[in-house]
Amino acid sequence: MNLEQIFIAALGAVCGALGWFARELYGATQALRRDLSALEVKLGTDYVRYDRLQDRLREALEPIKDGIDEIRAALKDKADKS
Repeated sequence: MNLEQIFIAALGAVCGALGWFARELYGATQALRRDLSALEVKLGTDYVRYDRLQDRLREALEPIKDGIDEIRAALKDKADKS
């Protein structure tokens, strides 16, 4: 084998490796597009609106606020206050 044949064989191997890498990147990009599309659809249907979240948060914190108010009332009536 002369130098030209070695160079052409090496160039063919490099081009083959680059082609395989490009194909893998293309497949990964397509998979990401599908995943992103599915996520967009899911977010469009499953998210909680801000106003509904605020209402739920108020409902969830109501027992805690009641407990704090009871503690305040008990501390207000405490006899050994300074």
